[in-house]
Amino acid sequence: MAKPPDDGRKIVAQNRKARHEYAIDDVFEAGIMLTGTEVKSLRKGSSNIGESYATYENGGLWLLNAYIPEYGQAGRFFQHEPRRKRKLLMHAREIVKLTQAVERKGMTLVPLELYFNAKGIAKLKLALAEGKKLHDKRASDKERDWNREKARVLRDRG
Repeated sequence: MAKPPDDGRKIVAQNRKARHEYAIDDVFEAGIMLTGTEVKSLRKGSSNIGESYATYENGGLWLLNAYIPEYGQAGRFFQHEPRRKRKLLMHAREIVKLTQAVERKGMTLVPLELYFNAKGIAKLKLALAEGKKLHDKRASDKERDWNREKARVLRDRG
């Protein structure tokens, strides 16, 4: 597999099942409000966004069910709750666009990646997605297998 271009990002967590479970429509970048111990824990690289999702509440977007473990070196008093809801930071126009798509079309906001950008700021790659049916999943698996087999044959011939 080709190495992605180095744009200064350090990926902390990925949702690998998202591309299998959902048909991705649009991808957005959102900032995320974190406490100090959450940032330190993320820098250690042991978080999980596989079961998380985003929702619109009280005039803003919130990330729910993302797991960021407690930071071991901090004391008991300074710890954060590992699965607390975290506010996502986006422009108001983008939030309106996302919420309208979720309300009208029945789409879902799925996090794809949690990473630190080149400046060291925590960002979340958020996708506007629609759930795949079982036959869609089978078709995409079949297409992926065919492309892999085709690449193998071409590599062996030349």
